[in-house]
Amino acid sequence: MFPDLPAAQNFAGGADTDLVVVTGLSGGGRSTVARALENVDFYVVDNLPQALMLDMAQLAYQAGGATQRTAMVLDVRSRAFSTDLAGAIRALKERGFHPRVVFVDADDDVLVRRFESVRRSHPLQGDGRLADGIAAERKLLEEARELADVIIDTSHLNVNQLRRRVEELFSSEDARRLRITVLSFGFKYGLPVDADFVCDARFLPNPYWVPELREHTGQEESVSSYVLSQEGADDFVGTYAHLIGATAAGFEREGKRYLTVAVGCTGGKHRSVALSEELAARLRDSRLSAYASHRDLGRE
Repeated sequence: MFPDLPAAQNFAGGADTDLVVVTGLSGGGRSTVARALENVDFYVVDNLPQALMLDMAQLAYQAGGATQRTAMVLDVRSRAFSTDLAGAIRALKERGFHPRVVFVDADDDVLVRRFESVRRSHPLQGDGRLADGIAAERKLLEEARELADVIIDTSHLNVNQLRRRVEELFSSEDARRLRITVLSFGFKYGLPVDADFVCDARFLPNPYWVPELREHTGQEESVSSYVLSQEGADDFVGTYAHLIGATAAGFEREGKRYLTVAVGCTGGKHRSVALSEELAARLRDSRLSAYASHRDLGRE
């Protein structure tokens, strides 16, 4: 599948090429991810046949300059798409590259609604139902999902939220550092599937029951001050900041590049938002790369 180069042509400097591989479920948001990567100065090759990944990486390395940050988007619709993504990634690493794999996912019912809204059939649907095509693709991409450095569940993200998340993840900051997303969410909308840590903030009084705070959010000073002044709130943030700070170096040594810390409350509007902002700020004060993101803000 991959052309053989003599050892002398191995790309020992390939580590200097910021290489991203984007794959995932059809309808999951690959096109939005591709546009967001372009916004942060990646050269994006869309719908690339998997057999050409190594060739593209080598061209990017040799060209340098504008292609020093290159993203390759793999689409199951490509006739050359194969299931051996692991082999393709190994081939890149053997030539000196360090690709980051991004997998976009979404719940099946969300994917069905997205396809129905644009009146399109699934590329693997054939004569069956939409659900059959989604199931077939999910099976095909099982190994790719396991290989992913970062999984982005887009079930509860709109286009702008997904774009912002990708831009924050892949800004020009040193790509080898652990990047921490502190993600607020509402338990009533389900757990984030991509969370490494899940923290429950429902032990704190809910600002929803304070009339003058109900319509405000945890990003606003009035709600934030209320939440953070409650007994146990400071210990909660401090404990998790200490835990993440104590493990961050170990994660980096093990090659983990992305960490998602999910902070949940009932609806994802007040407590989890305020605590996520505060936790991200404390992590940044500890010289960690962290930012807050709010999955369910605005849903109520």
